[in-house]
Amino acid sequence: MKIAILDYDMANLRSVQKAFAQVGVAADIISRPEEIESADKLVLPGVGAFMDAVATLRDRHLDEPIKRHVQRGRPMLGICLGLQMLFDVGYEDGEHKGLGILAGECVRFDVDRTLGLKVPHMGWNQIEIQRPSPLLAGLPAGCGVYFVHGYHVVPRDPEVIAATTDYGRPFVSSIRRDNLVATQFHPEKSQGVGLRILANFAAM
Repeated sequence: MKIAILDYDMANLRSVQKAFAQVGVAADIISRPEEIESADKLVLPGVGAFMDAVATLRDRHLDEPIKRHVQRGRPMLGICLGLQMLFDVGYEDGEHKGLGILAGECVRFDVDRTLGLKVPHMGWNQIEIQRPSPLLAGLPAGCGVYFVHGYHVVPRDPEVIAATTDYGRPFVSSIRRDNLVATQFHPEKSQGVGLRILANFAAM
């Protein structure tokens, strides 16, 4: 079994790799299209701007191999920006086409304007599991995870919503469709709960 963490210069890869190591799982850092093709399980992490990240994936010819990985039914985990890019479109600094693996959009929080809350949403918050997901198996109700984001996804199909989190109002914090799973939060920064999530992914 080969877990591959995709390097496209938009994430702290070592922290993800070290978190997998903490649960006894080896994960390689890769950066080439052909390495995606040979991966059994793929992790798409990400921090930064939606537009830059998607453009980098396309420029490096990584976008189509990512889509093929999902189409083949191989497990894939998106983290933070890696979740957001799965959708059709993002609205950070304009309108930008995403990978289009899932129908929906990535929009900015409006809770700063409507409720006086700070954006980005940063720090610990609770997840509420909405539908079964192998990624979230065995987690206690209302467990805490670590977030850093100013945008959130709005799926067209509510059936892909695995968990939500409340920040002024509920938003999607994890999705699942078949072997595609993703989190808006950072498992690698979420201590014991995050390690359980990464171990769950390794077992998928």
